[in-house]
Amino acid sequence: MRNAFLDTLFELAQQDERVVFITGDLGYRVVEKFMEQRPRQFLNAGVAEQNMTGLAAGMALSGKIVFTYSIGNFPTMRCLEQIRNDVCYHEANVKIVTVGGGFAYGPMGVTHHAIEDLAVMRAIPGLMVVAPGDPVETRAATRAITAHPGPCYLRLGKAGEPTVHPGPIEFQLGKAIRFREGRDLTLISTGGMLQTAAKAAERLATQGIQTRVLSMHTLKPLDESAVLAAARETGCIATLEEHSVNGSLGSAVAELLAETWDVKVPFKRIGMPPIFSPHIGSQEYMLQKHGLNDEAVAAVLLKLHSLKKAAHS
Repeated sequence: MRNAFLDTLFELAQQDERVVFITGDLGYRVVEKFMEQRPRQFLNAGVAEQNMTGLAAGMALSGKIVFTYSIGNFPTMRCLEQIRNDVCYHEANVKIVTVGGGFAYGPMGVTHHAIEDLAVMRAIPGLMVVAPGDPVETRAATRAITAHPGPCYLRLGKAGEPTVHPGPIEFQLGKAIRFREGRDLTLISTGGMLQTAAKAAERLATQGIQTRVLSMHTLKPLDESAVLAAARETGCIATLEEHSVNGSLGSAVAELLAETWDVKVPFKRIGMPPIFSPHIGSQEYMLQKHGLNDEAVAAVLLKLHSLKKAAHS
């Protein structure tokens, strides 16, 4: 995802001199092309995320389209006041980009585990929140938020994530992508969990259970129509995210279902419990330890489907 984002942003910067990229002293070996070929559109703010965000807000209010960029928690948690007051309050055209969402930097411990960021960003007024599912969605999301005239948060994986979509996609901010058809239940994923969702659905298919998979690449605004259609048509919904279950995709869907009086379906949030993880290791290891691999997800979905069948028997 990281390379898909940077390559796409470089193309956009070549086409539009208003596009500016500010890094928080991160990305060497992948940002040199931008730095060398578009020096007037590149700035290294150093390890000073509050200053980076303030710079971005000022430049955006002067007519630029500004991207800030750093590791998971750094361009979000370290400078939350600047994001809220400088960027969002003034509706500045700043795109906050994090690389390494979830457990991508798992071996580096809790300080680098980005598992609360979506909830925090979702709570800020006026901030669009986007978490693409694979490199195909990342390229489309980068173009879309560049064209969007206002604050955006773009959450990426690290590097090397597989392409999940088998072909071209129709991408629109605020509109989920129906990745897989299914009539028995719906699994809604956000961010890099799309591949896990697809694999879990394949596991259930071997047992005759057809799972609809939605890629909810835009967490805010949520595609409410896609969620409610899935609830009415499949009668069973789960959400999947590499994030705390509090405040993010699961919460957004739960809020919608709770306030839609004519829709009552079995529902389950699959994600991290709201704790600091006691584990340290690779992303694959961390996901396995927290029940976020495809085998564990399929087992949860199987139980949820059983609840649906029991309710209708």
